[in-house]
Amino acid sequence: MKLYPLFADLAGRQVLVVGGGVVGERKAAALLEAGARVIVGAPALTPALRAWAGQGRIRWRPERFEESWLDEVWLVVAASDDAALHARIQALAERRRLFVNVVDDAGRSSFHVPAVVDRAPVTIAISSGGQAPMLARLLRERLETLVDPVVGPLATMLAELRGAIRTRLPDLALRRRFYQHLLEGPVQGLLRRGQRALAQAAAENLLASAASRPATGSVVLLGAGPGDPGLLTLRGLRALNEADVILHDRLVSAEVLALARRDAERIEVAKQAGHHHTTQAQIHALMLEHAAAGRRVVRLKGGDPFVFGRGGEELEFLRHHGIPYEVVPGITAALACAAYAGIPLTHRDHAQSVRLVTAHCRQSVDTLDWPALAQERQTLAFYMGIGELATLQRQLIAHGRAATTPFALVENGSRPEQRVVTGTLAELAERAAAHQVCSPALLIVGEVAALAGTLGWFGQAPLAALPADSPSRVAA
Repeated sequence: MKLYPLFADLAGRQVLVVGGGVVGERKAAALLEAGARVIVGAPALTPALRAWAGQGRIRWRPERFEESWLDEVWLVVAASDDAALHARIQALAERRRLFVNVVDDAGRSSFHVPAVVDRAPVTIAISSGGQAPMLARLLRERLETLVDPVVGPLATMLAELRGAIRTRLPDLALRRRFYQHLLEGPVQGLLRRGQRALAQAAAENLLASAASRPATGSVVLLGAGPGDPGLLTLRGLRALNEADVILHDRLVSAEVLALARRDAERIEVAKQAGHHHTTQAQIHALMLEHAAAGRRVVRLKGGDPFVFGRGGEELEFLRHHGIPYEVVPGITAALACAAYAGIPLTHRDHAQSVRLVTAHCRQSVDTLDWPALAQERQTLAFYMGIGELATLQRQLIAHGRAATTPFALVENGSRPEQRVVTGTLAELAERAAAHQVCSPALLIVGEVAALAGTLGWFGQAPLAALPADSPSRVAA
């Protein structure tokens, strides 16, 4: 079940809680804290609820539930111990298009009450969709220790400055940078020490300097890694959260893109052989256009920008046009695919060197130094070579690499759908076709590739045999 996160303003609005026990008391207390006008319907109440009724904090309906109770309420909470009553309340609320929370019954609930970290006016809510409330509470406990209590006073101060900030910094990119500098500066420390006036003055000085400083654009060449968002570096995560514009390759995973700021502009600059794609010149033009407009641009590339990523060409272009830049490395496919398949690229007994080779088209394959690549006791990692597997197989064997040399094809390396196909060089093209291996996939050739069968740890076990319905297996 996918829930839409929503923060409801219940101040002054009537909410019905059916049930006067401990659970009803807990629900009523949270609703009162939100400013709701709480009606509790139950024949009997806990001492606390009875005291609140006497004080006029809640309205008590001591009779048994009636449908008319739903006439003027915005939300309903069913918190009794009567399952049949809960089913009736849920059906009636549904008919009236009222949101209802049935305690301990996620299936009957149209809204769920989250675990909350309160740093008013900042609220952090954690929900498991009613499926694992204890997990949500444990996460809340962790966040309580991570979120500084000063966040509340900081949010209050920024609310007071909001009008001035929007007036003096009408450009959205400038406002983002102001907030970034504010969070990195001394304001939070002053608030933590209770020096509210000094914190206010520091924020106003920062605002004045931000308004007088022209926006300067920049570009970050960022390696997204192979797909697993957990492999993105901390510096890379920060760059994604500072970006105004993200120019990303087709193969950058959706999970990595999801880590970026929600309001950043995302532009896919797909480059795929045989399909419509964005040329390198067009990518250069996009970087220049957005950086010249004062935006922070992230050029997000799968793997590492300096390993078959044309990062060097892009830096030369940026330098020529005077655009500030930086590079944040990523984990390249050879390292990640090998690691997630349990293949050490070097090994004292099998391989003393490793070569990273691009084989994305016939022209690049024709320029390779085949005698050097065919030498023993080295590992070969071929990028973008799925369309040239038959040629790679033929050339390596023709130049002296043993036909019995192990290989491993790692498809979607580091992602949940990762597959590893293994065999010997003589079987490479046949096995790849039989298992319908497709891009993105990395080919590893060398004795170390055989270790995938014993050292593999991620995803399903390697596919070391032909499928039962492959032409070769059927013919045999």
